[in-house]
Amino acid sequence: MDLFGAAALIAFALHLAFNQVVIKVTGGGFGPVFQAGLRSAGAVLVLYLWMHMRGVSFSVPRNAWLGGIASGLFFTFEFLCLFSALDITTVSRASVIFYSMPVWLSLIAHVFFPGERLTPLKITGLLLAMTGVAVALADRSGGDVSWAGDLLALTSAFCWAAIVICVRITPLSEVPPAQQLMFQVLISAPILLLLAPFLGPLLRDVAPIHIVGLLFQIVAIASLGFLAWFWLMTIYPASSVASFSFLSPVFSVILGWLLLSEDVAPSVWGALVLVASGIYLINRKPRKT
Repeated sequence: MDLFGAAALIAFALHLAFNQVVIKVTGGGFGPVFQAGLRSAGAVLVLYLWMHMRGVSFSVPRNAWLGGIASGLFFTFEFLCLFSALDITTVSRASVIFYSMPVWLSLIAHVFFPGERLTPLKITGLLLAMTGVAVALADRSGGDVSWAGDLLALTSAFCWAAIVICVRITPLSEVPPAQQLMFQVLISAPILLLLAPFLGPLLRDVAPIHIVGLLFQIVAIASLGFLAWFWLMTIYPASSVASFSFLSPVFSVILGWLLLSEDVAPSVWGALVLVASGIYLINRKPRKT
C-alpha cells in the first residue's frame, strides 16, 4: 500500500462517514425510504451518463442476471433499513452497528469458502467486534435510542454482507463494477419509491440544505463514490483495501458528535473501540515467518 492508496482509502472512509451525517440531516426534508428511493433513481441517471461517456457496455450475460437481481434486492432492503434506522436513532449508534458488517461476512465466508477459514487472529477480532455490538445494543441511555433503530441497522449490515457473498458465488463476479452497481440502483429505485408512500410522509419541511444533501448522496456516494471504491479495488489487494474499513465507524461517531452535537455515551465510545479493533484484526493478515 503506497502513500496515495492509504490517503485515498482514509479519505473514502471519511467520505462514507460524512454520508451518515448527510442522510440524517436530509431526513429533515424527506421521508427516509423516499430519500433512499430518490437517491437510487438519481444514481441510475448519473451512472447511465458515466457508462455512456466511458463506452461501458450495458449488456450483461444471461447467467449473471439472477445474481444481479438478488444483489439488487439485498441492496434495496439494506438501504430501506439503514435510512430508517438513521431516522430514529443517532448516527453514532447506527454506524457502530452497521459497520459491523465484516464480522458477519467473515462468519458466512467461514462456512461457504474453504479458503477463508477463521484463524485465531480473526476469531479474536470477531469476539471483540461482537462484544462491541452487544455493548451498543445493551446501552439504552440517551434520547434517540430505540430497539427498532438498532435492529434496522443490524439488518442493513446483514444485507450488505449478503451482497458481497451474492457477488462472489454467482457469475455476477465476472461483470464489470459499473454494471453490478447499475443492477443495484436500477432495482432498488422503483421498489423504494413504491414503498415510500406506505411508510410515512414523503416530504417533511424541505429546505435547500435537504436538496443539497440529496444531490450529494446521488453524485458523491451512490454512483461516482461507489465507482471510486471499485477502482481502488482494482489497483490494490482487496485485503489491504478492507483493512481500512475500521476507520468508517470511528469517523462516523466523531462526526456525529462534532457536527450534530450527538450525546455519545461512554458505552458507545467503548463499543466503537471494540468494533473498530475487531474489524482491524479480521482484515489483518498474519505475518509470515
